[in-house]
Amino acid sequence: MTTPKEFFASVAQYDPNALPVEAAQDIVRQWAMPRGADAPAERVSLHDALGRVLAEDVISPIDVPAFDNSAMDGYAFAATAVTGAGATVELPVAGTAFAGRPFVATSGGRECVRIMTGALMPPGCDTVVPQEQVTREGDTIRFAVAGIHAGQNRRLAGEDLARGKPALVAGRVVRASDLGLLASLGIGEVAVRKRLVVAFFSTGDELRSIGETLSAGSVYDSNRYTLFAMLRRLGVETLDLGIVRDDRASLETALRHATSSADVVISSGGVSVGDADFTRDLLNSLGEVAFWKIAMRPGRPLAFGRLWSGERAGAGRSALFFGLPGNPVAVMATFYFIVREALLAMSGAQRQALTALRARAAEPMKKRAGRTEFQRGIATREADGGWRVVTTGPQGSGVLSSMSEANCFIVLEHARGDIDAGDDVEIVPFDGLI
Repeated sequence: MTTPKEFFASVAQYDPNALPVEAAQDIVRQWAMPRGADAPAERVSLHDALGRVLAEDVISPIDVPAFDNSAMDGYAFAATAVTGAGATVELPVAGTAFAGRPFVATSGGRECVRIMTGALMPPGCDTVVPQEQVTREGDTIRFAVAGIHAGQNRRLAGEDLARGKPALVAGRVVRASDLGLLASLGIGEVAVRKRLVVAFFSTGDELRSIGETLSAGSVYDSNRYTLFAMLRRLGVETLDLGIVRDDRASLETALRHATSSADVVISSGGVSVGDADFTRDLLNSLGEVAFWKIAMRPGRPLAFGRLWSGERAGAGRSALFFGLPGNPVAVMATFYFIVREALLAMSGAQRQALTALRARAAEPMKKRAGRTEFQRGIATREADGGWRVVTTGPQGSGVLSSMSEANCFIVLEHARGDIDAGDDVEIVPFDGLI
């Protein structure tokens, strides 16, 4: 693993007070190592597999489909039955094949079988003509030969999945559609990675928990609830350590407890310029800090490193540490653009890049070059199918309502300045994210 000193030496024109977001993401990727093949795993039923990370490839025990079948309602026949025919052909109907109730008699060379979608192809038949293209009178059908070719509208056994081939691969986060696929293979349980354990807490003497009375200068802690929800969406196991007082002893106790119990520790608050003196000393004594600030708005005060549970760095159990800002919007922005990928990697999941779209700015946007900004936006589809986006208004990092009103982040790159109406910008939709 690259140390902070080694990495910083490799970063051209590295400014410790303005580390670009891309450089911070690279550091985190190097430290957040994926679990190996020997990582703890467990077997769970399909009902408990949603959102879990597969620990091994799932090999199909059967062909899917298991037999040649019809892709639609129509009439099955042998393609040779129309060989040498004129513009149209007439075929007698020998019977009907239903899904689950096949027609088992062998069809003659110049006859057909009425067939339903998913039904087993009758013996001797290899082609299906859709019922919409057929005229039927009694037990005889007539249809045009033009466009008919052998194998038309027939699904072959193993066409979707072949026996012995991987149906899903290790590292996949199981989705609803995957559960259906697994059930179609007759598989009732799968091996998944044990959940990553993430401990989190908020710091600040001004914070109060829900249900407590607010005194002058105090506020309710919203960040823990936001963090809990974001972590829950990633399928990790959470350990909520509550609110920690803003003093060295309380923070040290919380960090040691978290590090001894979790794989990752996340705090919110306590790493801004005014708070950083004792926090920096404490974190350096317990571990190794890679960076304290990044050129990001919102989210400039962000600490990242590794902690150990022992009496000195390198002793005892280790955990990655993310010290997020205290402002609510900054917590969400830094989580999704810095923390999220690390948690997925450590969970053993395949990398899942955030969905990014291009949109037209429908209004001017203020932007200072030299930092990446994540403004909150409302994106809508235009008549031509493209996207247009406006901001939610004031972009202060404490304006939590801006996240509730928005449906996307507007990502304004590090080197970019002010945005004019009509300029292209990148947006990251909230759908499936927030």
